Amino acid sequence: MNVFDAIRKRRSIRKYKETGVEQEKLNTVLEAARLAPSATNKQPWDFIVVTDPQVKERLRSSYDEEWFIEAPVIIVACAVPEKAWRRMDGEEYWKVDVAIALQNLVLTATELGLGTCWIAAFNEEAAKKALRIPEDVRVVAMTPLGYPDEEKGLVTGRKPLNSIVHYNQW
Repeated sequence: MNVFDAIRKRRSIRKYKETGVEQEKLNTVLEAARLAPSATNKQPWDFIVVTDPQVKERLRSSYDEEWFIEAPVIIVACAVPEKAWRRMDGEEYWKVDVAIALQNLVLTATELGLGTCWIAAFNEEAAKKALRIPEDVRVVAMTPLGYPDEEKGLVTGRKPLNSIVHYNQW
């Protein structure tokens, strides 16, 4: 599968098989995240891999969906804002950097036959408490990871290219 095929095939999976994720595949998706570009190569990210059922149960306080904690793995993507690049006007790039890394992870998971679901609607303070994350670290997003137990078709409902692309000016 090439990158474009993975982009077209990727879907938000909310039902996972009980089958665990092989360590080699887990390492591959984490390596894809590690290799992501970041502003001035600061790499202000850390990833927490949650597999322990008791820890998943604690994490439920941040996102209370049964399908989420039933996935074999949950990956929590974090940023250390103080380690990230800031533009001259003060705009911070830690969210962008971590999002790029997590997208690498998600697309690589798709290529390996694994499912994911980008989770942003969570209680950050509850997640930090559940996972003992330091105060200066931010949780950007989370994703379950595992073998899909549902089939989804190709993406639909996307805006046509000519409605979102502008050449040379708005």
